[in-house]
Amino acid sequence: MTRLEPPALASPEQARALFRSGTDVPTAGWAPGHTQANLVCVPADWAEDVRLFCERNPQPCPVLDVTAPGAFRTRLAPGADLRTDVPRYRVWENGGLVAEPVDATAFWRADLVTFLIGCSFTFESQLAAEGVPLRHIEQGRNVSMYVTSRPCRPAGRLSGPLVVSMRPVPAALVATAHRVTRAMPAMHGAPVHSGDPAVLGIADPSRPDFGDPVRAEPGDVPVFWACGVTPQAAVMASRPPFALTHAPGRMFLTDVRDEHYRTG
Repeated sequence: MTRLEPPALASPEQARALFRSGTDVPTAGWAPGHTQANLVCVPADWAEDVRLFCERNPQPCPVLDVTAPGAFRTRLAPGADLRTDVPRYRVWENGGLVAEPVDATAFWRADLVTFLIGCSFTFESQLAAEGVPLRHIEQGRNVSMYVTSRPCRPAGRLSGPLVVSMRPVPAALVATAHRVTRAMPAMHGAPVHSGDPAVLGIADPSRPDFGDPVRAEPGDVPVFWACGVTPQAAVMASRPPFALTHAPGRMFLTDVRDEHYRTG
């Protein structure tokens, strides 16, 4: 996997151009101040199941936009192409991962409905501004993500477990992390848990289900947020005949400023 430091002054458009040309990296720290989004594409006959699943599980699945069948444009970035402008995609058939292309054009279908879902990477620039360190960015790693023992509310044919992302936070700054992220419910909002990972059914935090292990510093507390990979876990569990998603940690960068989704 290519490791590339996020260019601090890159605009979302510049970042998407790099991804379109084949740059394959986690997007944490890219285009700071702009909203990042998870991507889930399903055939139109599954779209109502996904819509209802998101409605019933708004913390892991806050919907920012939904396209018409076959559309590869979004109002969140009118000049972007949803088929090419994500660093890496995942292609699913009957719940199994069959490909991870950097360009999804060959897999695109005229009946695909795309859901763009809020991402916790969006609130990281505000966490950093408040002095909360981002260990995964410091270490050049993808954020750690875990499948939990908490089930989501099922919807139609779709069901699955809650997935969370974890960031080690100095104990004295945990309250700050809660305050900052609570003000962005469209980006998963406040943490679902701080402290003992076993409460979420996570047996070994050093072995995330998605992303990379991230080293905690002395005095850090593991803090867990609902994660937009949750719909991928539902795809794996519910086995729709076809689905297309982003690869975990490799998001779609929108043109929308993050303050648009800040409530306080």
